[in-house]
Amino acid sequence: MEHIEYLQYLIIILLMLAIAFAIVRSKKKDLKLELNKLVEYLGGKDNIVKYEFHKSRFVVDVKDTEKVNKEGIQKLGAQGIVEIGNQLKIILGENAKQFKKYIDNLK
Repeated sequence: MEHIEYLQYLIIILLMLAIAFAIVRSKKKDLKLELNKLVEYLGGKDNIVKYEFHKSRFVVDVKDTEKVNKEGIQKLGAQGIVEIGNQLKIILGENAKQFKKYIDNLK
């Protein structure tokens, strides 16, 4: 009888782990899709000249600001965008660091 109870607990734990893994994996896919869109909204990787990461802000210099889709960036969850010349300061919150890593891999 005790073995059956242990087996039931083991099955429940395995199911919970599988569900947690699926949730984490699905969120990573969504983030990657958002990051692809963000690069696209910045005018593509060729339009990105220089970039820096400052906590929750992503500072990026672009070749042509006319190629930047600010509305699209805000729809992705940017909390604010400041444009000074060819430089954009985008407040992305907690995703800013992950975005920097993604762009590092593109270059």
